[in-house]
Amino acid sequence: MRLLFLGDVVGRAAREAVVRQVPVMRAQYKLDFVMVNGENAAGGFGITPDITRAFLEAGVDVVSTGNHVWDQQDIRGFIADEPRLLRPANFPPETPGKGAGLYEVGDQRVLVVNVMGQLFMESLDDPFAAVERELAACPLGEAADAIIVDMHCEATSEKMAMGHFCDGRASLVVGTHTHVPTADTQILPNGTAYQTDAGMCGDYDSVIGMEKEEPVNRFVTKLRGGRFGAAQGTPTLCGVMVETDNATGKALAIHPIRAGGRLSTAAPNL
Repeated sequence: MRLLFLGDVVGRAAREAVVRQVPVMRAQYKLDFVMVNGENAAGGFGITPDITRAFLEAGVDVVSTGNHVWDQQDIRGFIADEPRLLRPANFPPETPGKGAGLYEVGDQRVLVVNVMGQLFMESLDDPFAAVERELAACPLGEAADAIIVDMHCEATSEKMAMGHFCDGRASLVVGTHTHVPTADTQILPNGTAYQTDAGMCGDYDSVIGMEKEEPVNRFVTKLRGGRFGAAQGTPTLCGVMVETDNATGKALAIHPIRAGGRLSTAAPNL
């Protein structure tokens, strides 16, 4: 299978670019499955039902989130009824929505697990226990033909630990949240594709997707001068593309994606 994961979508310009480019990328790379982290898509803070629908209509199969999932109030009822929009699986069980799903792609099945780290983040249940439950219930190469784990997390060490924890049991473990793509794209020893952070889909002439002035002001003066706003310059779409073995679900190849804007690189030759 060919899987595409796009990192945190920040603001209007980025989400419009995702909606434009996903159909093109699906055709160009003959993708079987596309996943996007959309938790910053609504002006940098959360996601709305309309934005989720736009992603799905453009050809995104699943939208994951993270700590900003509840920033838009109208998402709470919507997420309970839309299985393709995930919140982290280690939220309490009574939280609306779900953190994992098994999705059919023709005659193949993709398990997606969305979890949030504990280090320097809001205190939630153990993400490793949450992932273990999902992997044990739906093993790779048996109940699932491919498995993607979105580890929404601040600490690189916790993301790396999750990669090795899942090695051989997931097709891809990829980090989100820090909005900066890392250079450690690799296939781990037992066959799981890994990157510590996918980076954001957003304007990189910014401070992690936000207009520069207010973040810089707060660091320099220690005072709030206004609200953060998503930068609206030309966005770069960042993420990873993975090709898996049809028999085992393990990764055969992984390619970093950096398309458009300031970070654009050559497209992968698949």
